Amino acid sequence: MPRITSPDDDALTELCDELRSRAAEVDRSQAWPAESMRLCGEAGVFEWFLENHLGGQKWSDPDVTRGYLALSEACLTTTFIITQRTGACRRIAVGDNDALKERLLPDLVSGKSFATVGISHLTTSGRHLKKPLLAATRVADGWRLEGMAPWVTGAEAAEHVVVGATVLDEAGEPTADEVLLAAPANLQGVSTPPAFAMVALTASRTGPVRFDGAVIPDEYVIAGPIPEVLKHGVGAATGGPQTSTLALGSAAASLALLRAEAAKRPDLEAPLEALTADHAEVLTDLHAAASGEPRCSSESLRQRSNSLVLRASQAALTATKGAGYLADAPAGRLCREALFFLVWSCPQPVQHAGLCELAGLVG
Repeated sequence: MPRITSPDDDALTELCDELRSRAAEVDRSQAWPAESMRLCGEAGVFEWFLENHLGGQKWSDPDVTRGYLALSEACLTTTFIITQRTGACRRIAVGDNDALKERLLPDLVSGKSFATVGISHLTTSGRHLKKPLLAATRVADGWRLEGMAPWVTGAEAAEHVVVGATVLDEAGEPTADEVLLAAPANLQGVSTPPAFAMVALTASRTGPVRFDGAVIPDEYVIAGPIPEVLKHGVGAATGGPQTSTLALGSAAASLALLRAEAAKRPDLEAPLEALTADHAEVLTDLHAAASGEPRCSSESLRQRSNSLVLRASQAALTATKGAGYLADAPAGRLCREALFFLVWSCPQPVQHAGLCELAGLVG
């Protein structure tokens, strides 16, 4: 697979063609897409996101957005995995532990190893609970972890899992401090229960990682203990237009199906034209946000992207009729995958706006 150095490279089109040809089997088998990930590593995809001195290509945010749009149109499962892999790499890269960077990042950038991230419990999942889902107690030369990271993608394939934990005091009570660690997956006390069977993207092998007294040595500390550890380091903040990007990439795949049907059926031209215009408008706002010149709030961009991916996928299913409802049909798969955006890192205002739209309360 040729190495991709720009979103304009023909090599990106070649890679996406390969991923697209495997997407149905990835969905059908529900198995970890090892070959798709290998192809991405061979093509240099994992280099896009990191600084040159760390072995990366340091693509600009607009170029990364264009790359993600192409990948997610080809295979949403593989692209989602890449976002989690990239999240882990970026956390390590912006941390204070230079020795950890030197030890882990070269193989991660080249694709020889895989790391993932489990931090949702510090942002959304389980935040209402009095007892932290994952707690860290200081011990000699490290941290003892108890609990679990509930949503971790590809843990069974990972050599390291970047996790955040709430620090306990000497009395075992939660403090305001948190610690971020690149936990080796092969340590005693670290286990990966079976991944969840989901409506779609089951091949991402997303599920919990348990820590039963696992001691993570200090050499694997990325940041902390400090309050709000996920805000530590330039470029480490959560959020951004990434989820909207993948939604719009998936919507493009649905529009391609609709376009193919419209070539045979003139009655589909008007719906196709309207959805295509909507897609182009939201894409314009996405690119503006990626360029640092947002034309709308991130919540508005996300809500409109969610709405579009749902409507485009259902339009494609409607157009393909019964054939699209067969288990292996692309239209049905795209409909199931579109539902993912209703739950993936979806802020409460976006959820509320989506519910209002579904209830006919918009306008």
